[in-house]
Amino acid sequence: MNVNDSERIVSMLADLGYAPTNAPASADMILLNTCSVRGGAEEKVYRRLANLRIYKRDGKKQIIAVGGCVAQQEGEELLRKLPYLDLVIGTHNLHLLPDMVRGAERGERRSETTFIDNDQRLDLFPSIKGESRLSRFVTVMQGCDNFCSYCIVPFVRGREISRRSADILNEVRQLADEGVREVILLGQNVNSYGLKAESEPSFAELIRRVSEINGIDRIRFTTSHPKDMSDELIACFGTVPKLSGQIHLPAQSGSDAMLKVMGRGYTRKSYLDKVHKLRILRPDIVFTGDIIVGFPGESDDDFDQTISLMEEVRYIDLFSFVYSPRPGTRAAGLHDDLPRAVKMARLDRLMELQRRHTLEICQPYIGSSMSVLVEGEGKLPGQMSGKGDIGRIVNFAGENSLVGTFVDVKITKAYPNSFLGEL
Repeated sequence: MNVNDSERIVSMLADLGYAPTNAPASADMILLNTCSVRGGAEEKVYRRLANLRIYKRDGKKQIIAVGGCVAQQEGEELLRKLPYLDLVIGTHNLHLLPDMVRGAERGERRSETTFIDNDQRLDLFPSIKGESRLSRFVTVMQGCDNFCSYCIVPFVRGREISRRSADILNEVRQLADEGVREVILLGQNVNSYGLKAESEPSFAELIRRVSEINGIDRIRFTTSHPKDMSDELIACFGTVPKLSGQIHLPAQSGSDAMLKVMGRGYTRKSYLDKVHKLRILRPDIVFTGDIIVGFPGESDDDFDQTISLMEEVRYIDLFSFVYSPRPGTRAAGLHDDLPRAVKMARLDRLMELQRRHTLEICQPYIGSSMSVLVEGEGKLPGQMSGKGDIGRIVNFAGENSLVGTFVDVKITKAYPNSFLGEL
């Protein structure tokens, strides 16, 4: 979601004459687009902002701005704490960015973090113009109504709203006309699309309609909540050939006790049932996921159940974190007496298991053929790069003329985050 917002920011600033630069010291503006889902991410924002003070010395007029979830969470308090900060832009207020930047150019400091009503949100759903690429995000819904006990998303992104399907399909058609070959349908809880909008199709039906658009050859979506992974949506993995063979399905824990305290709305068994159904329809499907380690009250047995869930699902990639309390969430009030050393030991054990699983899952691809959308040059001279159907980067020797095409690549080596292959 933040990547998509950042792309939208670049697009909006281009209309004001701004272009990206890799030289912060000489930039006219530095904007941090932030995340506050975890405490570590929020702390990193404050460290980065402290380091940016140097660019305001000697009378420089460089604009320093903060957007995203930390901006929404802290609001005007950021301006109070940091006198060298110029702009604070909340998650519902990106449409105000051009006016705010023009004001900052005149020396005005400003914070905008007001949640807007749903009617206005529907007319302000993000779409991106500018540099054409082969793979693009398309926002289909925003916000979340789940209020998992640990999660700050509903407080900084707002309540759930589904975009008009007609607008989504028009945007996808336009992207296809511009040469986009892959779309990634995006939302904080993407597979709840349409559940609270009687006039809109289900998410499964939306995927089917997107798949009918000429020029779009691959569809992905993120992020899924397991409780909203319906049988209709699962069926798409067996009936929509354009749907990617990779799905992000965060479990967060393998323990029913922890899932209940987290407020996740599903059990270990119901989660594994969905994994099983997906594998029946798409035997080659790969899973990525999220796991929280050290949630308040997590016992050794709870953690062992998470390890056993990993052994059963066998994720190709996993985002794993030590729990950090978020302000305003229900879990922030839970008693947490688990020593940090224990939490870190559990995280190390989990990550080591995941490294083994990634290697074991990727090694059998060696010698097989994979369809790859060529997106550009690789890191080495003469090398091209793209993503396979399972979402991993594939590098191979090839010509620039292949960009924008799907090619069959024989996998020759498997690395922790990518494959090496040959045409």
